[in-house]
Amino acid sequence: MDGTTLRDRRAELRDFLRSRRARLTPAQVGLPETARRRTPGLRREEVAVLAGVGISWYTWLEQGRDITVSGEVLDAVARALRLAEPERAHLYRLAGLNPPEATGAVAVDPEQQRLLDGWLPNPAYLMDRHWNFLALNTAARRVFGYDLGHAHNCLVTFFTQADCRFRWADWHTVAADMVANFRAQSARYPGDEHFAELAADLSSVSPEFAGLWARHEVRERSSGTKQLVHPEVGELSFDYTVLTVPDQPGNRLLLHLPTPGTPTADRLSQVLSTPG
Repeated sequence: MDGTTLRDRRAELRDFLRSRRARLTPAQVGLPETARRRTPGLRREEVAVLAGVGISWYTWLEQGRDITVSGEVLDAVARALRLAEPERAHLYRLAGLNPPEATGAVAVDPEQQRLLDGWLPNPAYLMDRHWNFLALNTAARRVFGYDLGHAHNCLVTFFTQADCRFRWADWHTVAADMVANFRAQSARYPGDEHFAELAADLSSVSPEFAGLWARHEVRERSSGTKQLVHPEVGELSFDYTVLTVPDQPGNRLLLHLPTPGTPTADRLSQVLSTPG
């Protein structure tokens, strides 16, 4: 990193920490109120005490000096300043570190479910990094046969449910693409052992998956076309787009639209109008 860029980053770090400090009051962080302050917000020494770091060290951090920082200490500062997850990741980057990936299950934001439902009558769903379904709209359930119950994982559903073999127009081609995509996704998280566990478990019950996984093919797609044969209305064709969720690393939103020039839109209306 050249000197100008480094100076800019340190200046932004200084301004960012000052602004986060200024928005908090002692009462909000459990500190006693003292005499009237000349400037709003917490003092540097109060942030240092709350974070459990030295006052001089925190002062140097806020000044953008060339000091050694660690993720553990940045997390302590983030907690002291009540930073939200995107702000915590921003602090890491300004300090010259890569923010750690969020771990554990993430609750589905009501606004995300609202978006999925608002995408009707077209299919849409949300998956986490391991391809577990987090939320679906009615069209996704009816068109793809997906569910949040027993078949909660997209990859497991595709390779273990017989219905999928008949529902996809070219199952073998789609299967190869899915496995190559899943391998590419797993490479983004080298420390996440759940990818290997999922692959091993699925290989033990699906010879097709085991054979494709052994090829070590890697592909990533952010858009494309899906061809299906619905048991009630016949052939359906959807153009899809994959969107990432910035504040929930690994989560992906898949949105589908009927392919222009096909009877999919009319047939989709039939699917949704049928009780079920």
